[in-house]
Amino acid sequence: MADITIFHNPACGTSRNTLGLIRNSGAEPRVVEYLKTPPSRDELSALIADAGLTVRDALRRKGTPYDELGLDDPKWTDGQLLDFMLAHPILINRPFVRTPLGVRLCRPSSEAVLDILPDPQKGEFRKEDGELVVDAAGRRVKPAG
Repeated sequence: MADITIFHNPACGTSRNTLGLIRNSGAEPRVVEYLKTPPSRDELSALIADAGLTVRDALRRKGTPYDELGLDDPKWTDGQLLDFMLAHPILINRPFVRTPLGVRLCRPSSEAVLDILPDPQKGEFRKEDGELVVDAAGRRVKPAG
């Protein structure tokens, strides 16, 4: 069984869809509800770097204290931004997924997880909104347009 970890927020539709795609590959990931159990500073820093992102790329604005804390100010260093994320885990964008094939921030699209899953999809998968992502043969469906 592949070693897969998802940093999950069960209140987030994108996070739930990503978890569903992982499970549709036959894997049962380690689910870390990061709002209850935030990653360590080293783990968060590694997730961001391994995903090829900057710390600013990993900050979530919507529904967070981002604006009230003035985090768009360029004066904040990466270290200070990490401190804010650890003090307010809701600032950590989600979901981050780590597999043996890499790390992705699966936002804005949960389908980003498909690029790093070791095993193929086992059948059809639809997002919560009904959008078909994987067909009955386990093949990724490209969005229309």
